[in-house]
Amino acid sequence: MDLPRSFTIRESSHRICNPLTGEKLAALGAAIDPEPGTSMLDLACGKGEMLSTWARDHRVTGTGVDISTVFLGAARDRAAELGVADRVEFIHADASAHVAAEPVGIASCIGATWIGDGVPGTVELLRRSLAPGGLMLIGEPYWRREPEDRATVEGCHIGGEEDLLALPDLIERFGALGCDVVEMVLADQDSWDRYVAAQWLNIRRWLDANPEDVLAPEMRAELDTAPVKHVRYQREYLGWGVFALMDR
Repeated sequence: MDLPRSFTIRESSHRICNPLTGEKLAALGAAIDPEPGTSMLDLACGKGEMLSTWARDHRVTGTGVDISTVFLGAARDRAAELGVADRVEFIHADASAHVAAEPVGIASCIGATWIGDGVPGTVELLRRSLAPGGLMLIGEPYWRREPEDRATVEGCHIGGEEDLLALPDLIERFGALGCDVVEMVLADQDSWDRYVAAQWLNIRRWLDANPEDVLAPEMRAELDTAPVKHVRYQREYLGWGVFALMDR
């Protein structure tokens, strides 16, 4: 059980594996302002930057769960670098089946609601670990602009137009699930650039170092098309945000 190698190549230099900059991640932490000692569960935690920086800045404790052994290795290294390895742990497991042993104050899934087959299932999964009065954090894309054709949908790497909602509709969806939206931090186009454009340099450097690798043709084809797709479609049409929810 692991992520395909293409993911770890593409995001090799990233600390945050979604279009949230370090500044926006810090702004989210400041906005919800968790009390010291708050316990967290972060499902599909990637490289664990949220857990580790919030353990440093807000003195939370927590557990991150992910299927990528490479990302989890980076997460443990980052926790040690920040001096918080005694307050956070990282588990290699299928996040879609993970429930905390004890209820937590914050349960999160940032940019991976596929673990619950979408937003409704992910909300239900997070609820299984959440203490009464706790906070859920969900990172989710949405349509900034209505896509005009199938090429736009595919250029945004979305299966179908119906797979995403516009931002007002997404907020309404959370309400229909019995949640109050109590905070949000949204990516902007620069956030997308920093996330996606950095992938191109990672891919190019990997290709230069590994020209004979079995994945080289696939990664070469991606680099040939990704920059134009980003500026033509993803940057213009695709929004992304982290939403803080509390059960009503």
